[in-house]
Amino acid sequence: MAVVTDAFTQPGLNSHGASLDVNCSAEDAFRLLCAVEKWPVWLSFLHSSRRAASEPLTLGSEVIVRSWLPGDEEELYEVDAFITNYHLSLVGAYSLRRRLDFRVERRTSCSRVHVQLSYPAYHGRIGSLLDRWQRGRRLANALDDSLVHFKGLVEYRRDDAILADF
Repeated sequence: MAVVTDAFTQPGLNSHGASLDVNCSAEDAFRLLCAVEKWPVWLSFLHSSRRAASEPLTLGSEVIVRSWLPGDEEELYEVDAFITNYHLSLVGAYSLRRRLDFRVERRTSCSRVHVQLSYPAYHGRIGSLLDRWQRGRRLANALDDSLVHFKGLVEYRRDDAILADF
């Protein structure tokens, strides 16, 4: 079961987070997190995502994302934190208040994946509350469902005996 956490971090900033245990190594989970082109498959609030350059994802890499969050059609994000097999954080290139943060915790028999999404809600506290009421629940549910999809992708094994009949 995914744990959804929402918090008021700053006035005018909406933040949604979720975490989920996955039965795989931290390396496998992080490898899927770094596959930017696959984000729309499991992050349901994204329409498309791609790297600006064909180089591997590292600190300073640029990622172009299209989502249904408020803002422009396509938004440029920059990787501002990258720790291999542990932490990937993207910040909006033109708005430092837009942030997408992924963390992977290594546990003894599994890993825990954390996702945190922050974006600005304009027009002060009233605008923030209105945005949370209109879009916040939908986004929190989408984030929760996205981690379940991520779990299915990272745990899928074609050679499992259960799937041999298919």
